[in-house]
Amino acid sequence: MTLDRLKIGETAVIKTVGGEGALRLRLLDMGLIPRTKVKMLKRAPMGDPLDIIVRGYELTLRADDAKNIEIEPLTGGEEK
Repeated sequence: MTLDRLKIGETAVIKTVGGEGALRLRLLDMGLIPRTKVKMLKRAPMGDPLDIIVRGYELTLRADDAKNIEIEPLTGGEEK
């Protein structure tokens, strides 16, 4: 599953960060690295961009960029 498919209020752990060259480096520089928890905060009315919480701050991403981030959704007991 990729980050763009996470529902509002759900939490997940990043498994891999894809993309090529500068895009991948930019995503990693923003704190989107493997084994980091992310939570979907909200989406724009048309679904792009989306807001997530990562490492304690709010980050806005384009849906196309979020498609490069593979995640593992967490169940209720794992979110803490």
